[in-house]
Amino acid sequence: MPSHARQNFLINISKVFSSIGILSTTLLALLPGSAHALPAFARQTGQNCVSCHAGGQFPELTPYGRLFKLTGYSLGERTIPLSVMGVASYSNVRNTSKSDEPAADFQKNNSLVFASGSLFIAGKVTDNIGAFSQITYDNYASQSTDGKFHGHTQADNIDVRYADRFISDNRDLIFGFSLNNNPSITDPWNSAAAWMQYVPVPSPSSYQFVDGNAPYPGFGSGGNIAGLNAYLYWNQTVYAELGFYQTANHGLSFLSAGVASADKTRLQGSNNPYWRLALSHEWGPHNLMVGTSGMIAHVYDAGSNTADPNNLGRFRNVGIDTQYQYLLDPHAVTVQMSYMKQKQKYSSNTLNGDPSPYFLADGTTPVAAYNASDTSNIFRTKVSYIYQAKYGGSLSFFNHTGSINTLNQSSGFDSNGQITSTDPLGTNITSTRVSGNLSGNPATRGFTYEAFWTPEQHVRVGAQYTAYSRFNGAKDNYDGFGRNASDNNTFFLYVWGAY
Repeated sequence: MPSHARQNFLINISKVFSSIGILSTTLLALLPGSAHALPAFARQTGQNCVSCHAGGQFPELTPYGRLFKLTGYSLGERTIPLSVMGVASYSNVRNTSKSDEPAADFQKNNSLVFASGSLFIAGKVTDNIGAFSQITYDNYASQSTDGKFHGHTQADNIDVRYADRFISDNRDLIFGFSLNNNPSITDPWNSAAAWMQYVPVPSPSSYQFVDGNAPYPGFGSGGNIAGLNAYLYWNQTVYAELGFYQTANHGLSFLSAGVASADKTRLQGSNNPYWRLALSHEWGPHNLMVGTSGMIAHVYDAGSNTADPNNLGRFRNVGIDTQYQYLLDPHAVTVQMSYMKQKQKYSSNTLNGDPSPYFLADGTTPVAAYNASDTSNIFRTKVSYIYQAKYGGSLSFFNHTGSINTLNQSSGFDSNGQITSTDPLGTNITSTRVSGNLSGNPATRGFTYEAFWTPEQHVRVGAQYTAYSRFNGAKDNYDGFGRNASDNNTFFLYVWGAY
């Protein structure tokens, strides 16, 4: 890094730490000094953070936290079911020079921003009914042509439950039902797709490479849908869950409230099953889980006519995961590993639509036709350690591989054998810088290093560095404009407060 660039970077970092210090001090002054966990549930149970969360860190759950979730968020006494959360953050992308418009490709780079906020309506309704619901405001949800950002609010994660428990000398059975809008939000270990990514990710494009946007195992259906799931947990050993999902419309439209019509996930009927099976064992301060999950989802192309069956595609996901925890004050160790295989079958209209505009390097030979289906494999692992529920760190590794498909290609040669984002010769064929994919290969791999501090249990200050060794199928020149995977390495600072 040139000396002047290094000097500017250090100046920006010093400003950010100064701003974060002021913000943290302000939050600490405003928050009460009580020893309670995430407010709505903490007021209800009267428990400390570390009772429900490993080392007090959301969202990794302890055995007691899992019990609270499995029994329908109904342990304890009814109280005010409201909490709020806010995130301020800063990002620095390693290289912003290989871009036509750095201000657009790296919005708010080297700037401290208030990223988002959430309102939680959560807690006990009756002895058998409880809820967790999150409504999120995104301060940078959209941008007008004059460059001004506009905020937007929409339903986020929603999980409404009925549960009961039967205990005898040789039996401990918990069973329940969940109405929810996100497959795997119901997971008791919070190690599945909906929860493994936990730090809220801001929308400005300078955050496109932070850990929260790196590959995570997930389900092709996405969220903002409506599911009814039944589950049981037997002798604190065997967990089984089965659910079916449909479009969140009509009486269930509150599960996708605020999501634009064109962005809503639309499923065919309710024949979209999700399943989860896990074995768990606890001994002393240790607990271990090994599990599997999967889903089949029949999904219409985004914004398409659902009356046309040719707009219908299908996702099939099958995954395995495991989690080990060691919880003995003042130490908390969590190790998570998750793997998901996804096969996507494209709709007929997608395959029969406009062919790829790109050519081989000779400028005359078209690239290969689209694949009828794709297979992707995502592996993710994380090791975290927390001391005294205050000081902690984690190391994550992610690896995404899959089939090569020209349908996923967003950069390539035009009919003159050139790669250009400005189309100077009028070929009507352009390529995408920074986020472009020259090969149609999804391969992405890297590590995320994190350190965090919880000065007061309602405030968390963290720093992450995400480093890529492969991005969009290549180590070097993945977009055709000379951008390398390591150019996307990103430093991310955040202050996360909740009350």
